[in-house]
Amino acid sequence: MPKELHKNVCDEAIFSSIYKEYSKDLHNYLYYKYGESLGPNDKMQDAFIKLLDKCKEVTVAKAKGFLFTVANNMMLNEIKHQKVVLKYTENKPKEYTYESPEFLLEQKQFLKKYQKALSKLTEDQRTAFLMNKVEGKKHAEIAEMLGTTRKAIENRIYTAYNKLKEEIEGFK
Repeated sequence: MPKELHKNVCDEAIFSSIYKEYSKDLHNYLYYKYGESLGPNDKMQDAFIKLLDKCKEVTVAKAKGFLFTVANNMMLNEIKHQKVVLKYTENKPKEYTYESPEFLLEQKQFLKKYQKALSKLTEDQRTAFLMNKVEGKKHAEIAEMLGTTRKAIENRIYTAYNKLKEEIEGFK
């Protein structure tokens, strides 16, 4: 077993390299799993701040797991908070637009169908599908990020695509 040169991530150069290596993947993971409304960029930054606070306790080898776990927990806490907020506020849409009413109606209908179809997918299928189709990540990259095999990711994406095609007319 190779001996680690650095026991923790407190060194500025090590922390910087960890940030450069994992920040984009962590943001994309949070974005695809929870959406934009919960602030995945903020949670990603907060996870790195927590890593910096606990830098003496976290080894370089465990930094990725620490970041993903902390960020995921932050998002779950935000979801709980949003449920409380939704009880007391009402989200009003903007009252003006430059698009035609027909276009807006079609857009809303398609978006509802797409969101409904995405919600019917399992979390694993949805995450793998969005990481592949939206972000353009390769199957092997997704498999490494999610800790599974490439064949499992291919199956998730293929199954998700077929389910979306069944649900949404004209989906390509």
